[in-house]
Amino acid sequence: MRETDTVAVVLATSPAAGLPCAGGTLLERLTAQLVTLPVREVHVVTRGDASSGGYGAWPDGPPGRAPGLPTVDGMRHLAATSDGLAEDLRVVAKVARAATSPVAVLAADVVAHTEALAGLLEHPSRPTGAVVGNGDPSPLRPPVRTEWGRVVSAGNSFHEVEWPNGTFRGVLQVGEAHLAGFADVAEELADLAQRRRLGRVSDAEVTDLLLTGLVRAGVPVHAVPLRSLHCSRVAGQAAAEEAVAELARVDEPEARLDAAIKTGDGLFATFCVSSWSRHVVRLAARLNLTPNAVTGVSVGMAAIAAIWFSDGHRPAMLVGAAALYLSFVLDCVDGQLARYTRAFSQLGGWLDAMCDRLKEYVVYAGLAAGAAAAGPHDVWPLAVATMLLQTIRHMVDFSYAGQVAEARAAAAAT
Repeated sequence: MRETDTVAVVLATSPAAGLPCAGGTLLERLTAQLVTLPVREVHVVTRGDASSGGYGAWPDGPPGRAPGLPTVDGMRHLAATSDGLAEDLRVVAKVARAATSPVAVLAADVVAHTEALAGLLEHPSRPTGAVVGNGDPSPLRPPVRTEWGRVVSAGNSFHEVEWPNGTFRGVLQVGEAHLAGFADVAEELADLAQRRRLGRVSDAEVTDLLLTGLVRAGVPVHAVPLRSLHCSRVAGQAAAEEAVAELARVDEPEARLDAAIKTGDGLFATFCVSSWSRHVVRLAARLNLTPNAVTGVSVGMAAIAAIWFSDGHRPAMLVGAAALYLSFVLDCVDGQLARYTRAFSQLGGWLDAMCDRLKEYVVYAGLAAGAAAAGPHDVWPLAVATMLLQTIRHMVDFSYAGQVAEARAAAAAT
């Protein structure tokens, strides 16, 4: 586990946490899923008594785990007891104050596909975000309104949402840049709860309150969609069994592949690449190819295209066009494979951007050589001018993107 991996707070304060599920309990199921994700430490909050259904129901602590001791898989499990909503929020605030990496807060009664959790907890940028689904709101699915991929309003029994278009599913993550503000929000909510200023809010609404507090504090919260996956909170045995059955009805690997393929990525890319590139992604994953290796093959195909273009004759130009098309397909596949396998790296992002520019220049050079070979006109000045314009364009794009990122970081810090 890396120091940048997420610290999770699991709220096992309701009887549903101890419901039987697949040979264990909902709590054990959720912590087993967290083991497979980039989570290095789990804090489990309980009521400290057997009536809660949380860890307090087991005198020896977490079943199969030793609180406070490293486990064989490298994850630490820590137990904390709480006497109510206000103390729950203070525990969350304390964890956030001490954390040096993102903090996730989850209700122990969440029944979800591991991929649904991974969409947030395994995202390479470790953003502040919440898992959001469709469907009608309910006490365990409070309403939210999202705009342009962000949660702009979040509700609970104390706060209403106008024009909701989604529901929050009990899984929240706070990025490292927002931890201090998040701790302040949790402590302020704890004070309000202790003074009974939150009206009808129940102990089960900790994650709902925290999400509302973050949004109202102006923190940008990404809405992580479920798509065909499932993630929901349950309140009884029948609901738990039905939720688990829903999970089994979904092909999780196929859903993961669907999520890796971008939609709305331009007309040509959507219909001429993404419509069939999933087969290439699946093959590349089966062959254990890395995204960087696919990027290298894409550069090779661009070089082949440039060689054929340099011939200048129509049949060679057609072969070059086919090679360039395959190069473009592979240029899309490397990103899709990275999302599918979650093999993200800063080197990979830099390599992809640099190789895109290299392919452009190589192809322009091949076309210029082919035009010069096919006719008496000297097109090299035009080709050089085109490459210079492309260079300036990309420099402007990168500069603008950097300024936007800096502005967002500054806004998040205030």
